[in-house]
Amino acid sequence: MRISVLLVLPLLAACAAAPSGPAAPAQQLRAAPPPQVVVTAPSSGGFIAPRVMNLPGLEGVIGKNETALANLFGPPRLTVKEGDARKLQFVGPACVLDIYLYPLQPRAEPSATYVDARRASDGLDVDRAACVKALRR
Repeated sequence: MRISVLLVLPLLAACAAAPSGPAAPAQQLRAAPPPQVVVTAPSSGGFIAPRVMNLPGLEGVIGKNETALANLFGPPRLTVKEGDARKLQFVGPACVLDIYLYPLQPRAEPSATYVDARRASDGLDVDRAACVKALRR
């Protein structure tokens, strides 16, 4: 223990030493800079293939691109683009249909991989295939 105390004493003496000269007034009032916050965006370096929904009644939707979906349902009420992914929203009196499109291969055109449906009146989940059938042109 005496050896560890002897090793620490020179370090403490260096911390307690007085500054060599008087500090300028601006330096005395300046606060320490705030710590840096680093925010890292998700890596876009590697491609991760999406899971593709496979439910009966969605065969005419899953795998379709944005143009094919607009041909099936008409123009989307909402189009959200985030990176290479898309969300299209189609609305009718019976339901709201959200279709998510992701590229299946690197740099490929996004295609429908997931479908979600809810009632237009209260937002409760409904059968996806029934909503697809109700909104089809």
